[in-house]
Amino acid sequence: MRQFLILACLTAVSTVTAQSPKQVYPNANANSPFSAAVKADGLIYVSGTLGSGGDIKAQTKQVLDNINATLKTAGSSLANAASMTVYLRNQSDFAAMNEVYRTYWTKDLPARTTVMLPLLNQGLVEIAAVAVPDGGERVVVNPSGWLASPNPYSYGIRSGNTLFLSGLISRNGKDNSVIKGDVAAQTKTVMDNADAVLKAAGMSMSDVVSGRIYITDDSAFQAMNGAWRPYFPSNPPARATVKATLTSGDYLVEIQMIAVKGEKKAITTPDEDGKPGRPNANLSSAIQVGNRLYVAGITGNTAANKGDVKAQAAESLARIGRTLKAAGYDYSNIVDAVVYLPDLGKFADMNASYVDKLVKDRPTRATIGAGLMGAGSDVEIMFTAVK
Repeated sequence: MRQFLILACLTAVSTVTAQSPKQVYPNANANSPFSAAVKADGLIYVSGTLGSGGDIKAQTKQVLDNINATLKTAGSSLANAASMTVYLRNQSDFAAMNEVYRTYWTKDLPARTTVMLPLLNQGLVEIAAVAVPDGGERVVVNPSGWLASPNPYSYGIRSGNTLFLSGLISRNGKDNSVIKGDVAAQTKTVMDNADAVLKAAGMSMSDVVSGRIYITDDSAFQAMNGAWRPYFPSNPPARATVKATLTSGDYLVEIQMIAVKGEKKAITTPDEDGKPGRPNANLSSAIQVGNRLYVAGITGNTAANKGDVKAQAAESLARIGRTLKAAGYDYSNIVDAVVYLPDLGKFADMNASYVDKLVKDRPTRATIGAGLMGAGSDVEIMFTAVK
């Protein structure tokens, strides 16, 4: 399988399309299915950067150095990182990864989410980032009365009207003690913690536009949903929920969110015949706010394509295309992507459909081996777009 590692030797010239206000920083590999970085609407997105060779400490250093080089090419640096998503292959590598990771910031650490799941090739760690450009606003948000996290991250980073929340777990922020319970109880604790972070930033749950939920047991999916729904009585955020291992066996759920202050519009994916789709009580197909469209994780499994990852990816992208069109966007507006692929051995099949739709000026992307919630679903794709 081909190794997709974002190298420091990026093309220095960005591509600016006439149709969208995004600057694309190509990967060193011209045939890559994703760009190294994309700058759009005051943010810089960096693709999931995969380690290669050496132990976890060596790979963590390699990955962070490469991300920093990518950001410098795009007019930023790790010091300006707002949100980092760390994917680890092994739970046992968490402490060693942290040891290296914390040396890259002396203060004001970015928000961060860390989960464990299968990665491509021999990578022990993959990290995706969102940063603000040099000179952009970057404000640390920690609720009053909370202790600093025992791990190297801030609970939130706000830039302008946008707040990036760290992946939150069932912990008491005032003393960092674990709050145990079943998945419903832990989800409630997580959401109450999120509410505290949002309030510290002058926001509320109604401002949440996108969420990524990681649960350790897919049989607990509906119980988690039951605890989640009361926090969003209308226009729930776009969302993806996948199965992953968390940093400690004490935790059953971790939730990462983005909030944006501004008027929101919920989009429901239209049916193939053009008729209105059926809204989902747990999530919106997409949320439009300002220039951005946050698209939920969308699957493409049907009775006819069971077990066919290429066909499912094509159907997922067709459904996403209808979602984009309903909001007045198209594929050229996409700036960032996450692909959840339970069987990474099917990477080439997924990629064949993906590159067929995203032909040029491709968004940044991370592809990880997370388990999906829907029976028969073999791929799920989540996008952010800017128009």
